[in-house]
Amino acid sequence: MSRSRAIRPEQAVEECASVAGLTHEGEGIVREGKTVFVPGALPGETVRFVRTRRHRQHDEGRLLEVLEPSAARVTPRCAHFGVCGGCLLQHLSSEAQLALKQTELADNLERLARVECPRWLEPLAGPVWGYRRRARLGVKYVPKKGRVVVGFRERSAPYVADVHHCDVLAPPVGEWIEPLAELIGTLEIRQQLPQIEVAVADNVTALVLRVLAPPSAADRERLRAFAARTGARLYLQPGGLKSIEPLEPDAARAPLFYALPEFDLRLQFEPSDFVQINAAINRALVARAIELLAPAPGEAVLDLYCGLGNFTLPLARSGARVVGVEGEASLIERARGNAARNGITTAEFHVADLSVAPDPQVPWLRGPYRHVLLDPPRVGAREVLGAVAALRPQRVLYISCHPGSLARDLGILVHEHGFTLEAAGVIDMFAHTGHVESLALLSGP
Repeated sequence: MSRSRAIRPEQAVEECASVAGLTHEGEGIVREGKTVFVPGALPGETVRFVRTRRHRQHDEGRLLEVLEPSAARVTPRCAHFGVCGGCLLQHLSSEAQLALKQTELADNLERLARVECPRWLEPLAGPVWGYRRRARLGVKYVPKKGRVVVGFRERSAPYVADVHHCDVLAPPVGEWIEPLAELIGTLEIRQQLPQIEVAVADNVTALVLRVLAPPSAADRERLRAFAARTGARLYLQPGGLKSIEPLEPDAARAPLFYALPEFDLRLQFEPSDFVQINAAINRALVARAIELLAPAPGEAVLDLYCGLGNFTLPLARSGARVVGVEGEASLIERARGNAARNGITTAEFHVADLSVAPDPQVPWLRGPYRHVLLDPPRVGAREVLGAVAALRPQRVLYISCHPGSLARDLGILVHEHGFTLEAAGVIDMFAHTGHVESLALLSGP
């Protein structure tokens, strides 16, 4: 039996109501009668809308008119806003977006962790346009239009949004949307190229083209010409991540890197590696992590989910002895190389599966550690919390990309292991989206 059903236009009834809040996807929540989610509506507004689809617990709606606008409503900068799914909150001021994200974090801490934050840190905010240095863009040849479209997926549909530029992608990629579409439209494999991965390094912009068929010699020549004209570095990905190879192999080419100038560091990475989306915010986040942990010279710090050393190496540069642990062997290889190239000898790295509880006898858990930094993926760090608690660190800094898993894990550390939440704050890593990044500082029992 279907879980939802569309409401036919002739059956739709116009309604007026006040908007009580926002969903995680940035849709206005109307709670008068059966709850309905209305894209484009903001908290505090009075709106006119119709219901378009019924679900068991809620309905979907379509905004017809804003009768009483919120003081925080602004005019979206992008002409594609509302169709393109890359941004959800361009119609809300940046200050209000931050306040909304802090409210969501506080609500998760109260409901799920059952803790109250005693001190809110100043939000980490930075550029809200041209900030996105990593992205996955969809590509689709549309026969009815006779051309290729490149962009994020549409907000409420699986189609690729038909856009011509993007204001949130880091330069120069935002201006390459239309040229890329035109380029791919000339390729013989235009219907076998569904995706482009973007990685904007400090020294070059990398584009990884997912190809389901090998490009012809003519295709390769067109790709070479685009690379020569724009300065882009092109890669082809015929299979999994290990299949990625440069269009033009050249051992003399400088590797991709990003800098952390406050710590005199350059970190090399591959175009498929995870790096934080917003370069300016990442620099501010690293600086705040060092400030909050404040390791004394020679103190030991354990950095779990360390990646290619984004926090490990600055901590080591500040004088600490740091052990970084990560589940992906290729990232650990990159982290060791980054340490060596930057002349850091007080950081060591280990490969370990952190999705399961670690064996207490593994070398990297023998400690003692004064501080622990956790930067887990979206699912959180539940499996390692017992091991972290057994180390009895003075401070734990938890950096999170999902407020729900953060709150769950803080609840475990506080109520089961005796830690105390000292401070928390939000990180505006993804401006104009509902994505909430945050950090929390705990003191040991």
